[in-house]
Amino acid sequence: MKFRTLLAALGGVLLSASLCVAAPITFKLGHIAEPENPYGMGADYFAKLVKERSNGAIEIQVFPSSQLGNQRDLVEGLVFGTVDMTLTGTAVLGNFVPEVSVFDLPFIFRDIPHAYKALDTVGMELCKKGEAQGMITLAIWENGVRHMTNSKRPIRTPEDMKGLKIRVMEQPVYIEMMKVLGASPTPMAMSELYTALQKGVVDGQENPFSHIATKRFDEVQKYISLTGHTYAPEPVLISAIAWNKLNAEQQALLRKAAEDTRDWQRQLCRDSEGAFMKTIIDRGHAVINDDVDKEAFIKATAPVYKMYTDKFGDATIKAIQAIK
Repeated sequence: MKFRTLLAALGGVLLSASLCVAAPITFKLGHIAEPENPYGMGADYFAKLVKERSNGAIEIQVFPSSQLGNQRDLVEGLVFGTVDMTLTGTAVLGNFVPEVSVFDLPFIFRDIPHAYKALDTVGMELCKKGEAQGMITLAIWENGVRHMTNSKRPIRTPEDMKGLKIRVMEQPVYIEMMKVLGASPTPMAMSELYTALQKGVVDGQENPFSHIATKRFDEVQKYISLTGHTYAPEPVLISAIAWNKLNAEQQALLRKAAEDTRDWQRQLCRDSEGAFMKTIIDRGHAVINDDVDKEAFIKATAPVYKMYTDKFGDATIKAIQAIK
């Protein structure tokens, strides 16, 4: 009798212990890139780091290719708590935190190292403005340098842009940039773009090589012109609702993993650009031209800066330009 009583008590202790083992905290991270895109790969790498470093206590499920919606849907989901995490361009984030639109101004960066320094300082400070809307920025990754593509002609000067119907993100800076170049801007979600190009709804679009190659836009675009007109930062955002489920130690772990992934992902982006260009050349659908008059484009797009400075002043632009 005593032995059976002891076994029952022991079983009760084991059962109580098993019930006290906390289930992992699971977050859903959505983005619009294909899995083989460098920031899509960055999302997977980040999820792996978080799981390893938390010993499985935090799991991030990655949903690529617009499975959870387009970029605007994803950012709105953060605000309402229906999406836990996302990667999104500053162009889309700028609709919610207008000040970050400064990073979408044409030719704002001298080169890639300048972009990194500006984003990790000025950029992270500006992104804090999103916290009032329930969006916390963990780090800023990248999506690369953006170039023009179209089905009509090579683009060498701003004159070549005139009359082209170009898909842009739903963002005032990009819309105004196309207007001053003489093109007709057409805001459209990325998930709709391939079909729109294929059917001639729009003549062209602008994106980094990673998107052009992985989304196969070169199949329906004859000309790719290396305009390098903007650079595409990619903030890593978490909903405040999800963030507050973590203790201080877990929050620090998540932020450090995002920063470590940032460095890994940026290098991957730099290393991959030539490979994506080669993929496009090998497929043989599009012609790439690099004889672009950058100075003419810089001059032609200068009026876009006035739109930003009229609204926010020029202090942020000057701070970015002063970074060495």
